[in-house]
Amino acid sequence: MRVGFIGLGSQGAPMARRIVDAGYDLTVWARRAATLEPFAGTAAKTAQSPAELAAVSDLVCLCVVGDDDVREVVGGDSGVLAGLAAGGIVAIHSTVHPDTCREIAVVAAAQDVSTIDAPVSGGGPAAETGRLLVMAGGEADIVERCRPVFATYSDPVVHLGPLGSGQVAKVLNNLLFTANLGVADSTLQLGEALGIPRDRLCEVITRGSANSKAVGSIAGFGGSLDRLASMAGALLQKDVRHAASIAEAASAPLGAVFDAAEAALVAMEHPR
Repeated sequence: MRVGFIGLGSQGAPMARRIVDAGYDLTVWARRAATLEPFAGTAAKTAQSPAELAAVSDLVCLCVVGDDDVREVVGGDSGVLAGLAAGGIVAIHSTVHPDTCREIAVVAAAQDVSTIDAPVSGGGPAAETGRLLVMAGGEADIVERCRPVFATYSDPVVHLGPLGSGQVAKVLNNLLFTANLGVADSTLQLGEALGIPRDRLCEVITRGSANSKAVGSIAGFGGSLDRLASMAGALLQKDVRHAASIAEAASAPLGAVFDAAEAALVAMEHPR
């Protein structure tokens, strides 16, 4: 399978590197030449546009930031769908609204191109060691065709159901993580009010039964949400909005998880 990869950021770059290191025919594209420099010593080829990349690919993986970015690289005269031949596949690794994936799938299907959503979790370090989690949604046979490529940078690859299922699972994961951040920060504030310094309480909790990835993330930044907010606050806010939109469209109860997530977002906007 010939693979095209767009979105060579801190997570996408190691994903693409593992694809080419596994022996796949890889083509990459980026707006800035500097982004492509790490691939200069590899067998990866470079394209001048998403359409040119797609024209020499059977599978195009997208790992750009958000919904508008996905639409931009897929559509238009120089976009992926302008170059991808019938039988090709678009895999959306970005975390976006499920409706965005469905919207793209309708346009892609008109030219016999398949779409799957395959958001990932784990970050750059997990990608480098092949331990990303891929949450896939789409037709089972298409997911299976992509699985060997995904397996170069992920373990496990979980097929969750129809198109959009992967995005729903990823958004719920990020909603709960955000809620956990809110609960953790509230606990640390309570500790301060009771005379326990944040850094000491973080040390205790990360070694105790109440430990979680959220507490570990806060502890890693000195017990404050400040630096974490600057790195991931906007992305978490986007995903919480997506989760609320999905829940409301399904007339599903929002529940306490949204209250805790909102508390975390407020704390990130006004860090201590």
